[in-house]
Amino acid sequence: MANTRYIFVTGGVTSSLGKGIISASIAKLLQASGFKVTIQKLDPYLNVDPGTLNPYEHGECYVTNDGAETDLDLGHYERFLNIPTSQANNITTGRIYQNVINKERRGDFLGKTVQVIPHITDEIKRCIKLLGTKHKFDIVITEIGGTVGDIESLPYIEAVRQLKWEMPGKVLVIHLTLVPYLSATGELKTKPTQHSVKMLLEAGVQPDILVLRAEKRITTDVRKKVALFCNVDIDSVIESRDVSTIYEVPILMHEEKLDEIVIKKLKIISKQKPQLAVWQNFLKRLKNPKKQVTIGLVGKYVELADAYKSIIESFIHAGSVNECKVNINLIHSETLDNNNMLEKLSKLNGILVAPGFGHRGIDGKIIAVKYARENNIPFLGICLGMQCAVIEFARNVIGFTDAHSTEMSRTTTHPVIDLMEEQKEITEKGATMRLGAYQCNLVKGTVAQKAYQKTTIQERHRHRYEFNNGYLADFQKHGMTIAGINPDMNLVEIIEIPSHKWFVGVQFHPEYRSTVENPHPLFVEFVKAALKK
Repeated sequence: MANTRYIFVTGGVTSSLGKGIISASIAKLLQASGFKVTIQKLDPYLNVDPGTLNPYEHGECYVTNDGAETDLDLGHYERFLNIPTSQANNITTGRIYQNVINKERRGDFLGKTVQVIPHITDEIKRCIKLLGTKHKFDIVITEIGGTVGDIESLPYIEAVRQLKWEMPGKVLVIHLTLVPYLSATGELKTKPTQHSVKMLLEAGVQPDILVLRAEKRITTDVRKKVALFCNVDIDSVIESRDVSTIYEVPILMHEEKLDEIVIKKLKIISKQKPQLAVWQNFLKRLKNPKKQVTIGLVGKYVELADAYKSIIESFIHAGSVNECKVNINLIHSETLDNNNMLEKLSKLNGILVAPGFGHRGIDGKIIAVKYARENNIPFLGICLGMQCAVIEFARNVIGFTDAHSTEMSRTTTHPVIDLMEEQKEITEKGATMRLGAYQCNLVKGTVAQKAYQKTTIQERHRHRYEFNNGYLADFQKHGMTIAGINPDMNLVEIIEIPSHKWFVGVQFHPEYRSTVENPHPLFVEFVKAALKK
C-alpha cells in the first residue's frame, strides 16, 4: 500500500525493557484513533522460528491461526489489538538467511556475489513492507528484538536506515531506553541513554521519539538534557514508568501524548478521537475486584512464568469479566507427589494442568488431575494437560493400570494417547506438528458448548499426539463425555466428566485466542466455577 507508514521500535542499554508492550500500546492508541494497524517482530537469532527453542530459553512459543510458531510478543500484539497475526508478523534472522540462500540456490541472483548488503537487507525490507503492501494496513509497527549495538541486530538497523532514505516522511523510529535511578546520589542518570542513541547515530539512524523507562518520574530538566544530547524535540521525550499491570501502559502513553506526537510526525490525520472506553472499563474492573480465587497452574517450566504467558494473561482477562482477582499458584509438576499433594493442592479453588512436551514432570501432572477429579475441584487441562486427564481416567476409573501416552511409554499395553497418523513418518522437529486453527464441532448441552454459546468453533493447535479413538467406547462407558470433535479427521478435541462440578480437557490452546476485548469463554467459565468453590 503506497500510503502505508512504518514505525520502528528499537531498544538500548538492556533487553527486557518492554519493547513489545510499548509497540502494542502505540498500536492500540493508533487503532483507537481509527487507523488499521498491525505489529511485527524481527528477532535477531538464527533459529528459523521459536518452535524448537526450549521455553527456558525463550518463554512460550505462540501459535497463529495460519500455523506459524512465533515469539511470545505476538501474543501481546493480539491481546492488545484484538486482531489475529500471521507468519508475516514474526521474522527471524534464520528465516531471512534461509530465504536468501534459497534464492541463491535457484539462481535468482544470476551468479552475483551474495552479500549482507544489499541482499540480506533487501530481504529484510521486503519482509517489513509485506504487511503494508499485501494486507493494506495504514500503519505497520516493527519491533526489533535485542538491543542497539548487538552484532546480530546490525542488518536490521541498516535496513531501517535505508528505508528512512527510500521513504522520506513515511518512516518513524522510536527508541526505548533505560534511565536508571542511583539511590546513592538520588539521581536519574541519562548517560546510558546518550550512549545508546550515539550507537544508533553511528549506524546512521536518528531516533524521532525517545521513550525512557524509569522507576522515578522524569523531570523537565532530565527531558531537556536528553533532548539536547540526543537531537530530539523535548516533546518527543516520553516517560514510561513502572506500572502494576501492562494494560495500563496504553493509557499512560496516551497521557504522555505519544499517539498525538506519532500522528503529527507521520503527517497523517486521525479519523476519530481515541476510543478507549472499553479498555478503561476493563482496567476499572481489573483494578477493583470484588472477590478473589486461587488457581493452581501445574507445569514443569514454572520457574519461568513467561513459559505460560498466554495462560496467565487469559486468567487476567477472565478475572476482569468475573470482577475478581485470580491468584495463580505456580506448582512444579516434577516436585508434586503423593506425599506433598495435600499441602500443595488442598487450598486451591481450581486446578489447571499446563501444556508441554516430554516425560519430565508427567507423574506430578497426573497426580494433580486425580486430585481435582476425586475432590470435585474445577479442572482445566490444556493439550498435554488434557492427555494427562485421559491417562488418569483410564488408569483409575476404567482400570487400565498401565495406560499411558506413547510419547512417554512405547511399551504400554493401553496407548490411550498415541502419535497422530500423519506424524509417524516425520523425523524433523521444526514446524512439523499439527499447527494452527482447526474446526471443532461441539456437542449440544456440554459445558464447552454452553461456554462458547455455539456448536462450531475454531481453535489453535500445537501437538503431535492425540486421543486414541480405539478406546472411545471404554471412556464413554465409564462416564467421560467427548464434547468436541474435529470433523475432518474425527479427532477428539474436548473431553468432559458430566458428574464432576466442572472438568474440561482440551487438545487445543484456548489461551492463544483470549484478548482484552474478547476474553476466552472457557477461562471465563473456569474462573466462574472456581468462584463457586
